[in-house]
Amino acid sequence: MDTKENLAQIASKRIAEISSGTTFRIDNLEDDELLHKYQEQLADIRRDGTDKIQELRQKIVAAKRNPLLGNAERKTFIANCRNAITEAKEHASAHAAEERRLTKDALLYADTIARNYTRRVNASANARAVELKAAYEDKLNEIQAESVERLAAAATKAEQESIRYECRTASYEAKQRYQTELNRCLDAKKLALAERIQENRMLRNGRTDIIENLELNIKTYIYGCTPSRFFLDYGLNIAIFIFFAACIIIAPLTGAGNILSLPNIFTVLELSSTRIFYALGAAGLILIAGTDLSVGRMVAMGSVIAGIILHPGRNIVTMFGLGPWDFSKMATFPRLVIALLLPVFFCTLFSAASGLCSTRLRIHPFISTLSTQLVIYGLLFFGTEGSAVGSIDSTLKDLIGGRWELGILNGELVTFPKLIIPAAIAIAATWFVWNKTTFGKNIYAVGGNAQAAEVCGISVFAVTMGIFIMAGILYGCGSFLEAFRANASAGTGQGYEMDAIAACVAGGMSLNGGKGKVRGIARGVIMFTGLTYCLTFLNIDTNIQFVCKGLLIITAVALDSIKNMQRR
Repeated sequence: MDTKENLAQIASKRIAEISSGTTFRIDNLEDDELLHKYQEQLADIRRDGTDKIQELRQKIVAAKRNPLLGNAERKTFIANCRNAITEAKEHASAHAAEERRLTKDALLYADTIARNYTRRVNASANARAVELKAAYEDKLNEIQAESVERLAAAATKAEQESIRYECRTASYEAKQRYQTELNRCLDAKKLALAERIQENRMLRNGRTDIIENLELNIKTYIYGCTPSRFFLDYGLNIAIFIFFAACIIIAPLTGAGNILSLPNIFTVLELSSTRIFYALGAAGLILIAGTDLSVGRMVAMGSVIAGIILHPGRNIVTMFGLGPWDFSKMATFPRLVIALLLPVFFCTLFSAASGLCSTRLRIHPFISTLSTQLVIYGLLFFGTEGSAVGSIDSTLKDLIGGRWELGILNGELVTFPKLIIPAAIAIAATWFVWNKTTFGKNIYAVGGNAQAAEVCGISVFAVTMGIFIMAGILYGCGSFLEAFRANASAGTGQGYEMDAIAACVAGGMSLNGGKGKVRGIARGVIMFTGLTYCLTFLNIDTNIQFVCKGLLIITAVALDSIKNMQRR
């Protein structure tokens, strides 16, 4: 059985036995001798190839960080390692075809026997679950019958109350025992599935498979899912999906048109593009159990500044009696850079000031950002006297905030909004910071438990200030792009802070901190914007739209609160 040909023959025979339903079976994947032979042969091939490459690369990294090595000694060691890596690559290349063939055969065999093993474990666990449920129901009936007899014989009201209490206690203990045993059945299913996928990963030398990962996530959720948990996790999304489905059906019937057309979808994405920046900025504060009420005023301040710089010809607005100015004679690139950097600078300045108040003075972000909102609001109205800046240069507007023509679809011109591109970049950058940097990991640590994070050596002050500064940068970029969508004024962005917070909560973020994903925030923004657009498309009164938004917010927060109470 040591030769590769014998391995393949035996594997084919066993796969045929399993497929025909004969008696071949294993009680544990680790006990299969043939699978061990496959693993040994793959290990022999990889030992001087891919495994050695990985080992040498780790040694190079360790050598670069080792302060005990001199420069000459370090260079010599690294050079030797790189030479060895070259030899290992040659060995890996020479045996690549053999490794691929052996891996393919091993995966086919391992997956077949593992699926057979998993099916038997699942069948046994399901049968055990049925037995446990029947035993639990019998126990409840026994407890109930016994309590009825005792109540009939009780002489006093106090004795009856004591018997009822004992009955409730016994029922609760029976339920706990039943749930514990049921969880063991579920754990057996999870373990069998995890063993199969882990074995396949080992055969691939640590490489994962998208389909297997998806299967693992879905089945793990199903095994531990209950109706109440499913409702708490997806109830809001299901309700919004039903709302969108109803709008899609109702819109043609009322003569409003097809709401699911490509131009309408692009319009929703364009409206969401700037709001993505505000939601991502506010999400950082929500992640540490805070909030930001200054978003709308930040947007107004940044868009007014950008609008003044990008206005064609002489401005119609003065700031604190200064101006009006004329930036139209500047070159396009420096003008755009200044129009972007100034909003980012001022938004970051005010956001950092709020952060200092929250970190140094222990003021809750709710109060510090509310104060910032009022300060900016007053300064803007006092400085501009409430006047709108006016439209920006049409050439610049088309350059940044215009659309690309894609063609004619169903007799309708389809255009792609350019603002979607910077929004996608913001999502990617925020995802990278949150998931691939030490700062991002520290954000989650501080949000989960600030005291524990501080004990572990994480600077809560630095992390919190970083979050506020990052929020200011996002607000500044978003407000710059907002100037391309509307005539900026001190009233621009009214209510955007509520929309940003609601989008975050609708996207799965917890107001208690420590939980949230960038993709959830993006999904929440698109859902929330789509909801508003659908109501507008159906000519629903604006006041009713506020009612719908309020119901959405309170529902999302209520579901989040219930989930947190259940965890406790």
